[in-house]
Amino acid sequence: MSVLSTLRHPIVAAPMAGGPSTPALVKAVSAAGGLGFLAAGMIDTGRLVGDIAEVRAGTDRPFGVNVFLPDPGGVDEAAIQAYAERLAPQAAQRGVSLGEPVGGDDAYPEKLAALLADPVPVVSFVFGLPDRAVVTALRERGTEVWATVTRPDAATAAAERGVDAVVVQGTEAGGHRGGQPDDDDYALLPLLRLSAARCDLPLVAAGGLVDGPAVAAVLAAGAEAAQLGTAFLRCPEAGSSPMHRAAVAGAAPTALTRSFTGRRARGVANDFLRQHDSVAPRGYPQVLHLTRPLLAAARRDGDASVANLWAGQAHPLARDLPAAQVVAEVSADARTALATVVERSRRWG
Repeated sequence: MSVLSTLRHPIVAAPMAGGPSTPALVKAVSAAGGLGFLAAGMIDTGRLVGDIAEVRAGTDRPFGVNVFLPDPGGVDEAAIQAYAERLAPQAAQRGVSLGEPVGGDDAYPEKLAALLADPVPVVSFVFGLPDRAVVTALRERGTEVWATVTRPDAATAAAERGVDAVVVQGTEAGGHRGGQPDDDDYALLPLLRLSAARCDLPLVAAGGLVDGPAVAAVLAAGAEAAQLGTAFLRCPEAGSSPMHRAAVAGAAPTALTRSFTGRRARGVANDFLRQHDSVAPRGYPQVLHLTRPLLAAARRDGDASVANLWAGQAHPLARDLPAAQVVAEVSADARTALATVVERSRRWG
């Protein structure tokens, strides 16, 4: 029996690295009948192991862990150095120095080893597709494997790797693009339908889904469940900062940019994004390490004009509610929306 088939509600809490996806949020979503996800990205393996233990202590319901795959591509070191020179005066004004633009694999081998040694119900991957050997090893330990895609041919490739489900992420989604490469711009509904035509696996739809009618739309279009991230950013269990919560509650537009981390990600548009987006180089995690001290200083100072504020396009619809209430109400509203469509269809003749 798949994990998706055991859920009381077709709601998956998107893994949001950098703080929002706390164990408390994961426990609340899973206990409410959805599927919570821990974000393994940008934390050390010890922290990940501790977070898993905390979730297990709080609920016996299934949950997942999301892992960043290392980026196999090279970077333009000259472009990154030029970007560092551009940002240096801004960092100096904050009284900080920019970080070293080093590469790295986000401790991928160590995190994978921990997940193989102490299996969790679901492991999902972003920034590429896992090797078939990795998929096989996880599945042999009883773990379902999900892959995140941002283009239709990647859904086919994911199925060929032997994964159990595919997360289809449209360009409306907040945070980092989950596919590799990261420059695809498929909207969710076309991507979902094209992926369904190529792939017989269960599909989980992600991107701009905050309320029940949106969830109903993707369920009608072929998804088994909807993955919501921005919808949970204002929940008390989330680790979002007050500044981030305020930005999500506002009505400012969002944009995709490399300016903060070197990888395309969607956030609320601010001065930093507008000033640097056109020249920000491709290069993750190099640019992330470069900008990290500057962005941390902006968060310390409460300066929303500089800090990254990840959010999906429909962020004004997110509400300040407990996570369990979000799961229950979004699911109920989706059911109502689907029933309304059925009733309207009776008049089509």
